[in-house]
Amino acid sequence: MKSLKRKTTGTARTEHWHPGAWQAQSLLLDYPDEQFEQRLALAGRVAATLPEPVARPLLRFTAHAEQTTTADLATAYVATFDHRKRCCPYLTYYAHGDTRKRGVGLLRLKQTYAAAGWQLGDDELPDHLAVVLEFAATDPATGHGLLTEHRAGLELLRLALNDDGSPWAHVLDSVSATLPALAGDDREAVMRLAAQGPPEEQVGLDPYASPVFLPDPVVGGPR
Repeated sequence: MKSLKRKTTGTARTEHWHPGAWQAQSLLLDYPDEQFEQRLALAGRVAATLPEPVARPLLRFTAHAEQTTTADLATAYVATFDHRKRCCPYLTYYAHGDTRKRGVGLLRLKQTYAAAGWQLGDDELPDHLAVVLEFAATDPATGHGLLTEHRAGLELLRLALNDDGSPWAHVLDSVSATLPALAGDDREAVMRLAAQGPPEEQVGLDPYASPVFLPDPVVGGPR
């Protein structure tokens, strides 16, 4: 990812391997462009140093990607994240839908990045999972809090990708392995999202434009 530019150094307060895991996951969740092969090689080297529950799914993805052309991966990426409406990589959507509160959530994320000394590029929304993971890799304490805050949405995305048989499900399995297990309120939030979908009030998202694609509400659980 090139959208975040570092200004100052954050203080890591989590497991020593968390930053490497989140950076590798971020690299693999970015769009497969002409630099993807280099990102893939780097992610594979990092994955080999991680705890087995985090590394195993990452290595499954890298094995698949190594046998697939970048063009085919790019086509699959668009089909997955742009055309399969329940596979939305924009985390605030799961909590707020396309409502006024989502605009506030986006602004809050950008302010969190700025407070940590980072500047987000103008071409990316701050709630894209690859961006959140990249930030978490450089400010682990704050990033861990953001990922945990969006735990229900991450789990719903993970389930949707697994149900679709997407190779990126392996990356979400790895992300999940870096976070506390779902329990209590988190489980209830996932069940509620699966049954009801995000809020539906349609409003503008200034100062951010909506993504080209936003998922439809999930009815009756992930397919």
